[in-house]
Amino acid sequence: MWVYEKKLQYPVRVSKCDPHMAKLLLEQYGGADGELAAALRYLNQRYTIPEKVIGLLTDIGTEEFAHLEMIATMVYKLTKDATVEQLKAAGLDAHFVSHDRALFYSNAAGVPWTAAYIQAKGDPLADLYEDIAAEEKARATYQWLIDMTDDVDLQDSLKFLREREIVHALRFREAVEIVKEDMGAKKVF
Repeated sequence: MWVYEKKLQYPVRVSKCDPHMAKLLLEQYGGADGELAAALRYLNQRYTIPEKVIGLLTDIGTEEFAHLEMIATMVYKLTKDATVEQLKAAGLDAHFVSHDRALFYSNAAGVPWTAAYIQAKGDPLADLYEDIAAEEKARATYQWLIDMTDDVDLQDSLKFLREREIVHALRFREAVEIVKEDMGAKKVF
């Protein structure tokens, strides 16, 4: 189904080693409103959504995996030259003890990712409204992450991700209208 391009969706640059910012970015890696949860939520919901919007959930769910890859790259670049003392000072000591520098699906507080983050009601409107809310929460988190760093290179990539969340929310709003129209249409058999 997928074709993997060996490049990021958008370039990721960082101008300095910053383990604390890496820790904060984990929120979008393995948090409740992060990219992994979004990708899995949308790809799961497609099985009970009207055919007219299945492609939308597939497209956005797939793109969320590209965003996950960008976040992983940011975390890696922000920590690759960090000393153990810097990791400790950033509050990543427990992560380091369990995973060294490997990425692990957890949020910024170190809470492991859980499937409980994935919402799927089976009602198209309920699921699409959940998706809109998820995109708006991710947009807000990206804005707060942008506010937390003075690294203009990192801010550039985060701004790209924030803008994609806005586009996704708009697309889900369009899908709500398509589903409402479809539900109101007379069905003749």
